[in-house]
Amino acid sequence: MVEQMFRRLEQLFPEMVDIRRLLHEQPELSFHEEKTPQMIADYLERLGIEVRRGVGGRGVVGYIKGDKPGKTVALRADFDALPIQEETNLPFSSKKPGVMHACGHDGHTATLLVLAKVLVELRTELKGTVVLIHQFAEELAPGGAIEMIKDGCLEGVDAIYGTHLWSPIPVGDIAYCSGPMMAASDRFDLTIQGRGGHGASPHETVDSITVGAAVVGQLQHIVSRNVDPLKAAVVTVGSFHSGGAFNVIADSATIVGTVRTFDPEVQDLIIARMEQITKGICEAMNATYTLSYKKGYPAVVNDPSETEALVISTKEFYNEEKIYEIDPVMGGEDFAYYLQHVPGTFFFTGAGNVEKGITYPHHHPKFDFDEEAMLVAAKCLGKAAVDFLDRDVNKQKESMSQVSHNLK
Repeated sequence: MVEQMFRRLEQLFPEMVDIRRLLHEQPELSFHEEKTPQMIADYLERLGIEVRRGVGGRGVVGYIKGDKPGKTVALRADFDALPIQEETNLPFSSKKPGVMHACGHDGHTATLLVLAKVLVELRTELKGTVVLIHQFAEELAPGGAIEMIKDGCLEGVDAIYGTHLWSPIPVGDIAYCSGPMMAASDRFDLTIQGRGGHGASPHETVDSITVGAAVVGQLQHIVSRNVDPLKAAVVTVGSFHSGGAFNVIADSATIVGTVRTFDPEVQDLIIARMEQITKGICEAMNATYTLSYKKGYPAVVNDPSETEALVISTKEFYNEEKIYEIDPVMGGEDFAYYLQHVPGTFFFTGAGNVEKGITYPHHHPKFDFDEEAMLVAAKCLGKAAVDFLDRDVNKQKESMSQVSHNLK
């Protein structure tokens, strides 16, 4: 069955490319996806797949039920875009000003759709059920995963797999990580309220800029002086806005940033220290403040057993030198929510290509990926799913055989 699946995926690769480019031309922002989920659902229904629309809001879930009994495995792809003006000059560039697929979600969707087409064709050989989770709003917390889970997308699912087309590593490479792989991604918004006035009379004011600068400087000491150096954490200030005139002391300052952690205890420590630092500095400098801390996605923690199974499955058909374990990354992903409910694993499929000039990072106006990566991803996901279903059927047979032997 696997050989047949691979042959068909190779034959249908041009269709995969066409779908990706169509999606790329018509990107839709998180929580505003309308035509994309409609296209996905229509495509799956034309294949004869049972489909649920509007799952959790804008999600689509398809069910491929094999002719043979077995367990249930889920595969997930996201389909939202980003508020970025595209600068790639590709012939299929975004037709929507200020919106582009700058993270590869168009490729994720195209990969899973064509894989679904192949799995339907092989339904007579398929053991159990494959659930296709097409998720909206991955880019913007609280994200679509948590709402789709609440709406039952994981009901009856025994394991889940997902991949991200990843431009930082070369096309053809497969990178995995057992255990924590991607960080919890939080946001904080801090407003410093001072007392504005004339730039020539600072003694009559409370300078929100100097207060804010003092806070920013001390926030950078949290990780270096409070967090265990053997535990990863990041505190980043990404935005500092205040003032508007050269001779005016600003009345207020707004500071926005992100915190990345893997350990919930470290996360709580950072939150507490941010509050203490901000309060102390503001009191000392006669300012007031408002600190809003929003926990984003939790850390992506891969199941060790399912990660090992994925590696074994992939090495059976792929060059072992191209499959390797990486250190965790500080980026966030709401695939984390699925892994809190069922065992599974999330991995990176290399999509960068220096020779083709595909070197820009994710979320960049010139981001692109090598489309050959979609075929690699489809093969890895397809084989992992089929192997999972076969593995459990074989375990069941071995168990029954053992029981029969014991009875004798």
